[in-house]
Amino acid sequence: MGLILTTSLSIFFRVLSFIVIIDVLLSYFMSPYHPIRSFLDRIVEPLLNPIRRVVPAIAGLDFSPVVLIIVLQILESVTASLASGL
Repeated sequence: MGLILTTSLSIFFRVLSFIVIIDVLLSYFMSPYHPIRSFLDRIVEPLLNPIRRVVPAIAGLDFSPVVLIIVLQILESVTASLASGL
């Protein structure tokens, strides 16, 4: 049971990290009104907004996606440790 839970959580956090990276890359090339970009923004923006309140843009660069990916990696590690203890 613990292995299945650990694997599922790991996949969830990695997919979410991948979605954040894809959203950032598409933001350079795709209109925010494009359906794919709009879909990804609906997933990522609620996670980024609280971080943006704490970490302001520096010289016009938004580092909130980097912070979010680091937080997701930490959460993945913590949940894997907790799940392996079950």
